[in-house]
Amino acid sequence: MTASTAPTPEPAAATRVLLADDHALIRESFRALLEAEPGFRPVGEAGTGSEAVRLARHYQPDVVLMDVRMPEMDGIEATRRICTAPETASVRVLILTTFDLDEYVYAALRAGASGFLVKDSTAAELITAIRVVAAGEALLAPRVTRRLIAAFARQGGPAAATATALPGITERERDVLTLIARGLSNTEIAQDLHVTLGTVKTHIGRLLSKLDARDRAQLVITAYETGLVTPGR
Repeated sequence: MTASTAPTPEPAAATRVLLADDHALIRESFRALLEAEPGFRPVGEAGTGSEAVRLARHYQPDVVLMDVRMPEMDGIEATRRICTAPETASVRVLILTTFDLDEYVYAALRAGASGFLVKDSTAAELITAIRVVAAGEALLAPRVTRRLIAAFARQGGPAAATATALPGITERERDVLTLIARGLSNTEIAQDLHVTLGTVKTHIGRLLSKLDARDRAQLVITAYETGLVTPGR
């Protein structure tokens, strides 16, 4: 009798990535990079913003690498349409552009993007960014948060700060949201509030649910737009 063998475990599902850039050479470079990296699978390429929206609906990728300046429809509007459409609500967008400008950071995150990188980032930084965004986290480092704050301040800040802007949010959750908006990491928030890291994560999970926010980036925007936090304070 032949000895039975243990079944071969199923490989982990690859992260499916849609590439949106109006330069074919850049798309080809990204495709080659991802194809050489275990755990990633490019599923399509778009040369315009409108094509990116269409292909996101068709392929349902985990992440869209989205350029800002594209013909027909820019990457900001394409991001907004992908993130707000029910059929692509689970698709994450990582903005990747040569234009390292504050207004793009704010507009991209406001449209629903989960991260922002410039094209002079290293291959390792790009791979890490895709992994972070695909995992449902926001790629929002303190440096980007500060730029977001600066751009928001130039646009005039919130129309009015009101005590009822965040209904249902507890005082402790307000504390956590304030520190998130200041660019603190989870560990730094735990140290500042003298609570455990697990407690911070619990509060963040509740904030995401109560505020119907996609990720940490959206929490930062909510904090500023409701007047909970104001630039310069």
